[in-house]
Amino acid sequence: MSAEWREHLESSGPGRMRIKKHGRMLTDAFMVADKRHIEEHSDDRSPNQIINTASLFGIVGDAWAMADWHFGYGFPIGGVVATDIEAGEQGGAISPGGVGFDINCGVRLCAMDINLNDIDVKKIASELANRIPAGATRKGGVNLSQTQLMSVLSGGAKAAVEYGWGENRDLGSIESNGLLDSQENNLSERAMKRGERALGTLGSGNHFLELQYVDKIVDKEAARAFGLTEGQITVMIHTGSRGLGHQVCSEHVKTIEAKYIRKDDIWYSPKWDIEVKDRQLASAPIHSKEGQDYIDSMNAAGNYAFANRSALTQRLRKVLREILGSDGNLDVIYDVSHNIAKIEEHRVHEKNCKCCVHRKGATRALSGDHIELAKRFKGIGQPVLVPGDMGTASWVLAGPKNGSNDAFSSSCHGAGRRLSRTAARNSIDSNQLRKELQTKGIYVHAKTSNILSEEAPDAYKNVDEVIGLTEKAELARPVARLRPLAVIKG
Repeated sequence: MSAEWREHLESSGPGRMRIKKHGRMLTDAFMVADKRHIEEHSDDRSPNQIINTASLFGIVGDAWAMADWHFGYGFPIGGVVATDIEAGEQGGAISPGGVGFDINCGVRLCAMDINLNDIDVKKIASELANRIPAGATRKGGVNLSQTQLMSVLSGGAKAAVEYGWGENRDLGSIESNGLLDSQENNLSERAMKRGERALGTLGSGNHFLELQYVDKIVDKEAARAFGLTEGQITVMIHTGSRGLGHQVCSEHVKTIEAKYIRKDDIWYSPKWDIEVKDRQLASAPIHSKEGQDYIDSMNAAGNYAFANRSALTQRLRKVLREILGSDGNLDVIYDVSHNIAKIEEHRVHEKNCKCCVHRKGATRALSGDHIELAKRFKGIGQPVLVPGDMGTASWVLAGPKNGSNDAFSSSCHGAGRRLSRTAARNSIDSNQLRKELQTKGIYVHAKTSNILSEEAPDAYKNVDEVIGLTEKAELARPVARLRPLAVIKG
């Protein structure tokens, strides 16, 4: 890959590196990084990807890569790009590759009113490993009828509550109240089949359920609003729309990419007169039939993901209540989406804009005066959940107290990969890693040994550095650090 971008790279304030507009770019591109971070983690692929996204039709503002940026499909993971829904005749671009294959992959943080000294970590870890379905298969998932599946696709977390797979009190603590607008639910038979028995399962890869404790409070006011105290037991659930979402993305990527032909060094759609540098960025105008079909199906898959995290929370509650009795009560602190595109109002270059904001491996960081946030977050900011790796720590951040940040109210979503999965498997011994983690008091239960190598701490960036860069770039501020006690993986 070309490293020409380095000639256009400059520092643009604390935690921000700018790649100035050049070539086909329509805007500048910002990377949440400093010079050292760029040198340590850049393999030339992610910067080139964010440059390519800066040429999307209808783009407004700047293209962004959050501090956990790394190579992905079309967009870098951590990529944030907004397009004007009124651009051209049919609106700016909507790109399935800019959302990703695990639609509405997200994180839910739950908390209990007990401390580390009040639980038997090893016993709870063992029970969770036995009772929480994990792995690439759908084994152990809720067996949905056709009626139930359709309700979930249109009703999200609320439908899960109605069927007993969630609690009504949780809805106000979920992004968008756990509901995305999907009218048609016109998913393929294959996608529906893949969703029939996967609800309430973690999946594999980087998905997990992690028992944690609050190690450190940084922002006491925000922690109090979020309901977090030092030493408190928390549980983080990271999963998405499983095979259903993957199927939705695969089908729409295929449909939209088929509208493009190679033309010299670009890909061109005669139907929409749109050019993209990388075919994986193939996009449809938002108001085209293909664009609207994708958005509706994406939202349906997103609703499935909300319901999936709700069903997992109920399974978690059942285990904890059986072990801890009345002390097993679990509250949802917040649930955030990654891998989603949303129509939002933003002010760009002193003008109001209705935008389609693509967040791929990035999360919202709404301000404390945003209309969508619950009253308890007023003047505080949205909880931003950032899982690290299973050997170090995760973080809870908060969006700005008021106003919005420059990256379309977005923040990082994790630590970000440092090694590819293949490189991690080739260099990290799973059995040795398991022993090392256990000596630290971290009990890890994984269905396959390869997963441990792929998800090892050494495979990820330093999460504290990612948080520091995010804070310096003024995208979100740290509230609390969470340490792992037990990890359940696929």
